[in-house]
Amino acid sequence: MNSKVAALNRTEDPLLLDRQVCFPLYAATNLLNRLYGPVLGELGLTYPQYLVMLVLWEEEPQTVGALGARLYLDSGTLTPLLKRMEASGIVTRTRDPSDERRVLISLTEQGKALRERAVHVPETISNGYQPEGIEELRESVRNLVSILAQHTARERSRPL
Repeated sequence: MNSKVAALNRTEDPLLLDRQVCFPLYAATNLLNRLYGPVLGELGLTYPQYLVMLVLWEEEPQTVGALGARLYLDSGTLTPLLKRMEASGIVTRTRDPSDERRVLISLTEQGKALRERAVHVPETISNGYQPEGIEELRESVRNLVSILAQHTARERSRPL
């Protein structure tokens, strides 16, 4: 072991798993996916598809670009996801008549009807229990997402 690393106090070591911000977020994401999986499976949705549906249930149509921006997904990830959703009959993908470069995503009648079946998902996940401070947690995580998104945007804009 490197003598500098050995000399670090265990609480000062920047590479301790418990000192990482990324690890509890990674673990929480994995646990949430396991929790949501069976519930969403009953609806025929994956978690990323559920997120797309949440955006579309708020407002449609959406461009692929707008969906990607809202969900922090690039088009290379989003396009195959949307193609699978179209194949399952819950969304349509059409070219925007005013700009052929843009693809509009809309709900089908089946996609709209799925909302009624999905209304229970948040309650199922929380099991009727709203932990104290959930709004504060949500806001803290949103702030972190904002910081990370700004950092990512700066990294992408740097010259190679």
